[in-house]
Amino acid sequence: MIFQSIEYLIFLVCVLALYFWLPRRGQNAFLVAASCVFYGWVHPWYLILIGITTIFDWVCARGMEDSRTAARRKAFFITSITVNFAILGVFKYLGFFVSSTAAALSSIGVMASPWVLHIALPAGISFFTFQSVSYAVDVYRGRTRACRSLLDYATFVTFFPQLVAGPIERAHHMLPQYAQPREVRLEGIRTGFVLLLWGLLQKVAIADSAALIADKVFALGDASFPVLWGGVLAFGVQIYADFSGYTDMARGSARLLGIDLCRNFDHPYLAQSPGEFWRRWHISLSSWFRDYVYIPLGGSRRGEWRTARNLIITFFLSGLWHGAAWNYVVWGGYHGVLVALWPSLAARVALLNGKGGAAGVALRVGITFVLMHFGWLMFREHSLAMLARHLTLNPLAASAAEWRTGAALAAEALLYGVPLLVVLPLLQRLGGLIQMGDQRLQSWRWTLLQAGAATACLCGIVSLRCAVGSDFIYFQF
Repeated sequence: MIFQSIEYLIFLVCVLALYFWLPRRGQNAFLVAASCVFYGWVHPWYLILIGITTIFDWVCARGMEDSRTAARRKAFFITSITVNFAILGVFKYLGFFVSSTAAALSSIGVMASPWVLHIALPAGISFFTFQSVSYAVDVYRGRTRACRSLLDYATFVTFFPQLVAGPIERAHHMLPQYAQPREVRLEGIRTGFVLLLWGLLQKVAIADSAALIADKVFALGDASFPVLWGGVLAFGVQIYADFSGYTDMARGSARLLGIDLCRNFDHPYLAQSPGEFWRRWHISLSSWFRDYVYIPLGGSRRGEWRTARNLIITFFLSGLWHGAAWNYVVWGGYHGVLVALWPSLAARVALLNGKGGAAGVALRVGITFVLMHFGWLMFREHSLAMLARHLTLNPLAASAAEWRTGAALAAEALLYGVPLLVVLPLLQRLGGLIQMGDQRLQSWRWTLLQAGAATACLCGIVSLRCAVGSDFIYFQF
C-alpha cells in the first residue's frame, strides 16, 4: 500500500475512526494488525519474515538483559546481530555478490555459471533491519531496557507510517510512546494533517514532475553535457522531494495517531559543506552510521588519517546499504573521500571555512550543491560504463541548441524545486517567529498559518499533480 493512493486514504480514515476509542494495549494491538494489513497488502508473505525477526529479536533482547553471565549475554547479542544481517544479506546482497564473483572470474578466463534463487526483495527490509539492530546494540550496551512486552515491541518494529522507508527510529524514543495511552490532540491533528498534505504535494507535484525530466534524459544513452546535467539537476530535485515527501507523510500519519517521529531532513541543499549536508539529509540513517559504525571504529579520536579512514569505511557501507550495485559503492566512496578531505581544504581556503560573510555563505552553499549533484549522477546511473561516459563528456562539444535545451531543463527543474529550496525555509522561519511571539497572539496566528499551508497544499495537489506517477525511490532499499 502506498501513501499517495486512495486505498491508503481509506485505510488511514478507518484506522483513525477506531484507534482512539481503544485502551493503550488495544491501541497497540490495533496498530500491529493495521500494520500487517498495510505491509502485506500486495505481498502477504512479507509478514512471515518480519514476524519471525520481530519475535526472535524480542527473545534475544530479553535474554541479554536476563543473562547472569557476560558470555551468555554476548551470545544472545551476537546471535541477534548475525541473524538480522544474514537475512538482509540473503535477500538483498547474495545475488549481487555471486554475480560479481562470476564476472570477476570470467574476466580472467575462468568460466562460472552461478545459480542464484531470485527472491523478491521485501519492501523496507534495510530500514526495519537497521532499526532492530540498533535496539539489540542499545540493549547490549545498557542504554535501553529490553522491552518486556512482545506487543509493544511488535508495535515498534511494524508501525506502518515508518515501516517501509523510515525514518529509522530508536527504541528509547519510540517505546515510551507506545507504553502510554494516546489521546486525541488538536495540535497533533492540525500539524499531522498539514504534514500529510505537504508530503503528498512534494511527491505528486514536485518529485513526479521532476522525474519526467530525469527519466527521459537518462533514457537517452547519448545525452550531451548540458542535457545530461539538466537531467541530473532534475533528479536532485526528484530524490529530495520524493524522500522528504515520504518522510513528511509518515510523520503526519504518525502525528494523527498521537506518535512523534524524528525529523529526517533539515534543508540539506542549504548546507555549506559535504559533512553538513549529511547532517541534514536522511538524518536518521546518517546518525545510525555515526553511532554504530563511525564512533565504534574510533571516530575522530585517533588522528587525521584514521579519521579519514573511518569516514571512508562508514560512507562505503552507507553506499552498500542503499543497494546491491557497484554504482552505490562508488557513490558511497565518493562521499567518504569528499567528507574526509573537506576539513583539510577548508583549513587552507578561507572562504571554505566560514569566511566571506554572505558572499562566502553563498559560495559554500553553491559548491556543496554542485558536489552533491556529482554524487547524484553516480547514484542514478547504474551502469559503470555509462557513468564513466557521463563523467568524461566534453562541455565544449555540445551545440548551441543542446545548451539551450539543457538550460531549459535546468530552469524547469529549479522551478519545481522552489517550494523546497525557498518557500519551505521561509514558512518554517515564520512559524518559529510566531511561536516565540506574544502568547495571546500565538494560537490564532499559528492556526491561521497552518490553515493557509493546508489550503495551499490542497490547491497544489489538485492543480499541479503530475499525470504520470511513480513509486517512492527509497522503496527499493
